[in-house]
Amino acid sequence: MTTSEFDSYFPAEYAGPRRRRRRGAARDLAARGSDWLTGRARGRGEQPVVPVPEFSSYYGQGVVKAVPWKHEISVYLFTGGVAGGSGLLAVGAHLAGRDALRTSARLTALAAAGASGVALIADLGRPERFLNMLRTLKLTSPMSVGTWIFSGYSTSAGLAAACEVDRLLGGRRGGPGLPVLGALLRPFDAVGTAGLALFSAPLAAYTAVLLSDTATPVWFESRRHLPQVFVSSAALASGGVQMVLLPTGAAGPARRLAALGALGDLVAVHRLEQHLEHEGVLEPLHTGHPGTMMRTAKACVLGGGLGALAAGALRGTPAG
Repeated sequence: MTTSEFDSYFPAEYAGPRRRRRRGAARDLAARGSDWLTGRARGRGEQPVVPVPEFSSYYGQGVVKAVPWKHEISVYLFTGGVAGGSGLLAVGAHLAGRDALRTSARLTALAAAGASGVALIADLGRPERFLNMLRTLKLTSPMSVGTWIFSGYSTSAGLAAACEVDRLLGGRRGGPGLPVLGALLRPFDAVGTAGLALFSAPLAAYTAVLLSDTATPVWFESRRHLPQVFVSSAALASGGVQMVLLPTGAAGPARRLAALGALGDLVAVHRLEQHLEHEGVLEPLHTGHPGTMMRTAKACVLGGGLGALAAGALRGTPAG
């Protein structure tokens, strides 16, 4: 009898004594005929030589392409959130007559928007790529809408900050004020405030829509919950910045906003993880370096929220 290297793919012909078929056992006639013709019933016949394929990669490459983001995108997202939250704080402080908080929030909003724009352009590589997005408005494109939101916010923040600098230089009290532009800008203070009220919340949320507009499973499945996470983190970050910049007595609204942002962030992330677990794509957020970053972020958010609640009581100053 000849042997071949392929003989190992065939099962042994003898698999023990046959058991008698029980009387009355019903089998499909077509299946019985197929087994008899192929010899499968006797342990012989055609057997698969190639193992059952399991799809795990595409020619050795990962099925999901890794995102090419660098640290510039992290800076862009963080400073964009700070800008959006600071804009809302500036509007609230303006309406409530809190001069110190209004001044700090307006200047922070402009600085954060500038840093966010620099980081975005650094990631794009060339400034004209950002300018090209302003040639048209496409409502079905998150990137196009986001570009216009960012531009509208930056213009409003710049106008409000310029009016604030003019006020700091005494322009509203008979002083020199901002050279040349001071007298022209003063009537537009309300316009800058209205622009911040209009664009601040969309600025904090649009990046979540932009990131989830992808085929990457984790980002795509997060599209319903990610805006809540981004808005909450923007409130937490902007409130924390004002807590650092202002005395405790003047930072009461910022402190409350930070505490609410921390609570909202923890709840939104929990709901997001529940949804991702239900969809079967939660593992990337809980393993390896991303898992470590996620656990660290949760601890920082919890600590920041508790610190915001305790700051006023520990310093013995009114929360106002």
